[in-house]
Amino acid sequence: MARISGVELEDNLKVDYALTKIKGIGWVLSTKILDSLKIDSSKRIKDLTSDEISKIVSKMDKHPIEGDLMRKVREDIARLRATGSYKGIRHTRGLPARGQRTKTNARTKRGKRKTVGAFKKEELSRTQPKQGTEGK
Repeated sequence: MARISGVELEDNLKVDYALTKIKGIGWVLSTKILDSLKIDSSKRIKDLTSDEISKIVSKMDKHPIEGDLMRKVREDIARLRATGSYKGIRHTRGLPARGQRTKTNARTKRGKRKTVGAFKKEELSRTQPKQGTEGK
């Protein structure tokens, strides 16, 4: 198993797919890194030499990945909250920040549905004071 930026990559995975297992690296960046280093993307991790792995690591250091990326995102959200921007307020309240609708959907952000049931007439009249006795 190769260890790249703190992530263990399985030996039997192809290099282009294995790099996407690292947070902050997607398909596009993975192929861009491999093309610039002239490494065959169909190669398996176990077939890479230590020299090729070190080249990949040095190329990836130019991009924010794993902990650096998480820290940057956290700082950006904290800055939005501190300035009191609309997006910062939405993050604070735990609501969607990018203009999605919340009347329906947004269940992931808003949580499980809380059903508000209707009262029966007798229960409603018991909880509310009578109209004529309030003012006396």
